[in-house]
Amino acid sequence: MAKETEEEFVYRISTAAEWEELQHDGATYGGDFDKSTGCFHLSKLNQVESTLKNFFSNRNSDLYLLKIDAAHLGSGLIYESVDDNDVFPHFYGPNRSFSPLPLTAVVGAEKLK
Repeated sequence: MAKETEEEFVYRISTAAEWEELQHDGATYGGDFDKSTGCFHLSKLNQVESTLKNFFSNRNSDLYLLKIDAAHLGSGLIYESVDDNDVFPHFYGPNRSFSPLPLTAVVGAEKLK
């Protein structure tokens, strides 16, 4: 079930290759998981650490944390329950059309250590 909350920023854990593609092409369709599910998997700031631990524990390098202006994603940003306690942001694009994530939505990038 989708839930909507107001967040000023959402966050994307991105590989170096994805971040380079985003900067070079001005947009990205993400990785294989994003393409197979038809959305970008994002986090609220307080979820970044657990997302890193649960999904990126085998990658100690080449990761970036992208800070994304939630308002720029518009109605394509949907907050969805993943269990009884957690609601995560997902970016589908307008009308759930799986649009690329635009570079213009990214307001900051930090290399993770």
